[in-house]
Amino acid sequence: MSKSNFTRRGVLKSGAVAGAGVALPTIFTASSAAAYMNEPTGGSVTLGFNVPQTGPYADEGADELRAYKLAVEHLNGGGDGGMMNTFSSKALQGNGILGKKVEYVTGDTQTKSDAARASAKSMIEKDGAVMITGGSSSGVAVAVQALCQEAGIIFMAGLTHSNDTTGKDRKANGFRHFFNSYMSGAALAPVLEKMYGNDRKAYHLTADYNWGYTTEEAVKSSTEAMGWETVNAVKTPLTQTDFSSYIAPVLQSGADVLVLNHYGGNMVNSLTNAVQFGLRDKEVNGKNFEIVVPLYSRLMAKGAGANVKGIFGSTNWHWSLTDEGSKAFVRSFGEKYGFPPSQAAHTTYVQTLLYADACERAGTHNPCGVAEALEGFEFDGLGNGPTLYRAEDHQCFKDVLVVKGKENPTSEFDLLEIVEVTPAEQVTYAPDHPQMGGADASLGTCNDGA
Repeated sequence: MSKSNFTRRGVLKSGAVAGAGVALPTIFTASSAAAYMNEPTGGSVTLGFNVPQTGPYADEGADELRAYKLAVEHLNGGGDGGMMNTFSSKALQGNGILGKKVEYVTGDTQTKSDAARASAKSMIEKDGAVMITGGSSSGVAVAVQALCQEAGIIFMAGLTHSNDTTGKDRKANGFRHFFNSYMSGAALAPVLEKMYGNDRKAYHLTADYNWGYTTEEAVKSSTEAMGWETVNAVKTPLTQTDFSSYIAPVLQSGADVLVLNHYGGNMVNSLTNAVQFGLRDKEVNGKNFEIVVPLYSRLMAKGAGANVKGIFGSTNWHWSLTDEGSKAFVRSFGEKYGFPPSQAAHTTYVQTLLYADACERAGTHNPCGVAEALEGFEFDGLGNGPTLYRAEDHQCFKDVLVVKGKENPTSEFDLLEIVEVTPAEQVTYAPDHPQMGGADASLGTCNDGA
């Protein structure tokens, strides 16, 4: 799809007649008066929040949407300002973005790439969204990022953990705050070696789409480097709800570790099935059988309940962090919604603030000006410590948390404990790393849709 397939609001549709019977071209065309795609002309600016409101990641989508609404409230001067008060950049003033009131439209990705693209396309063409954000699936993120690149719109990725998003499928118009599969592997491996030793046999169950693939690759690479053996890796459908048939063969494989490259409802169900099969009570190869969940979230821990106790994983952020930014966000979110935010909520809130801040610093909503303001941007005060938005791939680099299920939780929200804060330098890699697409991976050039 070329950018000529996208239209600006206010342009007559194909087949309409303008002036004295002169027909417009059959393909929508951009208005020559606009400097870039969906340039705001009135007193407001529209953002598009594209989240899974149905499907296996709907819980994450609901929390993302809560955070987006909170960010809009803060940007427009409402509430207590949240992390705007702790953000190292002081460009945001609570008067919208560049003096324009922030409005928003929402869509349901259904955790399906086609549905997500259709939703985003509608927001761009019909609603005039100048930025699209959201998603709780890397397949969705990659698809929508590509569409935004074609349309000339900034895409601020939501919850997407696959290496591909800022690896082989990186785009000049796309930016990711969330960490990735490589970072999970790099952070987890030293902790797993310390806890379980370097002589282990791992069996992977992997969600059958790009996030699962890159997470499996990252964890295999990092654990094999410390001496573990991978005995099998089996793909499972994203739509799967009962994993019993996949768990049974693990017991005959000789593996003494099960790695669940699953997220959201998939992880809740597969972990529950694994516990029901008694894996955690088994002894294999003279060792206690262990389970690892590379990507954790509070919402997943809540869904899995007591089954998460003692199980290690990684996370982008956790509400128990005590830095001023995290405390400010937890307070704002908790007062509004009555419970602490998830990592999905945190990253989408932060991405909204980062976009708005970049507009202010650039003095424009033009996506290429915004991109330039984000590239190489160093900031602090948003809950992850000092952070860099690397120019070469538009990936944020920051500390990564290794967590485990809490043995003695004090509430339904106190389910994970931080066991290691892995410094950013330990999870940083070269932009042309093989897991990121190698030397062939390229951002391309920014598209403003003009």
